[in-house]
Amino acid sequence: MSSQDLPQPDYAYNLEIIGHTDQGGRPDGVQLMVNKGFAITGHMFSDGFSVIDVRDPRNPKPVHYEPAAPNTWNIHLQTHEDLMLVINAKNMFAAEEFQDEAEYYSGQIGEKVGTTDASRKRNWKAGMSVYDITNPAEPREIAFMPVEGGGIHRLWYTGGAWAYASVLLDGFTDYIFMTIDISDPTNPMEAGRYWLPGMNAAAGETPDDPSMRGGLHHAIIQGDTAYGAWRDAGMVIMDIADRTNPNLICHKNWSPPYGGGTHNCLPLPDRDLLIVLDEAVLDHAADGIKYIWVFDNREPTNPISIATFPTPDEADYVAKGGHFGPHNLYENRPDGLVSDQIIFSTYQNAGVRVHDISNAHQPKEIAAFVPPEPAQLADKRPNRNKVIQSCDVWVGSDGIVYSNDFNGGLYILEYKG
Repeated sequence: MSSQDLPQPDYAYNLEIIGHTDQGGRPDGVQLMVNKGFAITGHMFSDGFSVIDVRDPRNPKPVHYEPAAPNTWNIHLQTHEDLMLVINAKNMFAAEEFQDEAEYYSGQIGEKVGTTDASRKRNWKAGMSVYDITNPAEPREIAFMPVEGGGIHRLWYTGGAWAYASVLLDGFTDYIFMTIDISDPTNPMEAGRYWLPGMNAAAGETPDDPSMRGGLHHAIIQGDTAYGAWRDAGMVIMDIADRTNPNLICHKNWSPPYGGGTHNCLPLPDRDLLIVLDEAVLDHAADGIKYIWVFDNREPTNPISIATFPTPDEADYVAKGGHFGPHNLYENRPDGLVSDQIIFSTYQNAGVRVHDISNAHQPKEIAAFVPPEPAQLADKRPNRNKVIQSCDVWVGSDGIVYSNDFNGGLYILEYKG
């Protein structure tokens, strides 16, 4: 594809578009990994996942599509070397009860899905699929670990014997933390669990505020510590030295007064910092302006917020429609760029943003890329705006940046900073 044929950004500096693909007519993407020159993305609305050959980033080519089971989504996945782990869960955004997305982001989702009532009929696949991706263009399923309930939302896996999941299980009000023994990839097994008090409905527990989404989005692991993003319950840091028995180190919540939705808690251990992102989840910033926070983590039992990233303001993004604000961080994947100075993130209708945090007290934006209006609307829900919703970002050590979108396909960018 020549430069003249590439989508022209609405706004950009220090990020130059070099490639684009609609992923074989499935332009919607959620979590994105790059493995051996292949981008693999889970789909929000097209179901399943796709593999795109990006060995030539200027000429990306879709090479494989793996459909999801009926009524199931595979929106999140993890790759490391020759293994890929893929979530299986109820397809929430195809379900009637979540056509108003505010219903998904509020209250006890276990009650809405039915996991607090194990007698409710299920018509989806719930658990974790394991694939051999020795050749990423031809993923081969080698195992499936079922779970009883709504399924798995997101995973963390960077090699070794352990994987980690957020899981909506029967008897619980929302997603909890699970450790998974994957020492034998053909036979993964649950090892341990942790949940906040109030989440175990089957044991008679009740949340302090049933109107809030107090559930784990996912945890990032550093050594024997798990940094959990617990949506409206903030940040939950766990000691996992004993993988069978995780224990609480610290629970911090700043909602209220802020709007909740904590989505990523990224440790930067060499600097004793945490980068913590609150996800914007409603149109026109109805849930408030959300922030990416910098925490001083020198005392692990009491991390302290010391700064926020600047909010994009070169356009009226609140009025633009769709979601405006942070969605996801690039999480320093071991096979990609690892940096504690430069942070890549997605801001939904404000595109991809890059920040310099060399001065942790004063993060500065140093690059941006806002894609144009998408060619089509992949989002099948009613009353959705036809706007870009940049979702995930993966960064190679060579400065090539991959970003996908709910509607706009895969953008391949070169960082010029």
